[in-house]
Amino acid sequence: MTTTTIEVSEPVASGESARYDVHIGPGVLGGVREHVAGRSAIVVTDSHVRKLHAAKLALDAHVLEIERGEAAKGFATLERVLETFAQRSLDRSSVVVALGGGSIGDLAGLAASLYMRGIECVQCPTTLLAQVDASVGGKTAINLRAGKNLAGTFHPPSAVFADSSALMTLDDEEFRSGLGEVLKSALLAGEDFTSWLELNAAAFPRRDAEVLAETVARSVRLKAAIVARDPRERGERKALNFGHTFAHAIEHVAGFGRVPHGVAVGVGIALAVRAGASSGIAAAHAAFVERVDRLLAALELDGSLATLRRRYGCELPARELIASMRLDKKGRASEPRFVLLEAPGKVRLDQTLPAEVVERVLA
Repeated sequence: MTTTTIEVSEPVASGESARYDVHIGPGVLGGVREHVAGRSAIVVTDSHVRKLHAAKLALDAHVLEIERGEAAKGFATLERVLETFAQRSLDRSSVVVALGGGSIGDLAGLAASLYMRGIECVQCPTTLLAQVDASVGGKTAINLRAGKNLAGTFHPPSAVFADSSALMTLDDEEFRSGLGEVLKSALLAGEDFTSWLELNAAAFPRRDAEVLAETVARSVRLKAAIVARDPRERGERKALNFGHTFAHAIEHVAGFGRVPHGVAVGVGIALAVRAGASSGIAAAHAAFVERVDRLLAALELDGSLATLRRRYGCELPARELIASMRLDKKGRASEPRFVLLEAPGKVRLDQTLPAEVVERVLA
């Protein structure tokens, strides 16, 4: 099986472009050693990922273990990582290697952006969610008590190594979580990706290697194109938040780490499609709502708050979800803004919804 390399170009504050390659395929983690050759490096990961994948890097570098999952994304862990950078005498030529899922990438990327006002970070995503979304685009963040990802920076990586063989080591829930972001990408990309996903949905439970590599490549190409046109999320890039206004509220109210991000995104997509259709704003037809429901079922993703509440044993009261959405960083003046779809690829940005519509879909 061959590897794929996709170039990403992100304009930065200086007016120049940050260009980096996303390497996709089995065994690409072995390329990290050449990328960082001759420079000091530190690997930020968790104990689980370290056992599975750290040796594949073949790096003579200090390995810093942090908490697994969303528990890592707080000020205490961020401070510990930064202090370790200083204790290990990292300098402006050093490289941070983020090895793990989206939470590791968010935290390590943020630390790299802050240390000495910014040092290089290489993203090595080992989960499906991180490979199709979180590792590309330069967003870094930690959570605040008030909400998810409210403290962060834009810090493009110097390279991304998305090793598809790592996806075979994921447990079922973690793998399923990545499919929420895959569905988001397909619906945003348009009919071609959406139809392809429908045709290949049955291949995901058996983790077909060719289908997974193509999934990551299609998702990265979509995100790379959007990020190149709107690196700071002032316009088109907002589309990548489809389903996330609801999803972030679900994660916040349930307690960070209880409901996997991609699982929450799947439910968020279902809620956004229904809210848009019932409000009349997105003019989505019932057939589109049904199509999304079929895709969610085919990908074995939860499609409603009711099933989510049963699966994870959390109440998720509508009033608390609404209060959380009012703090969403994409809103304005405490009024949440939504990304709505009329059909695959037909996106409506910065939409407000009548309160009664939001309350109805959250019931």
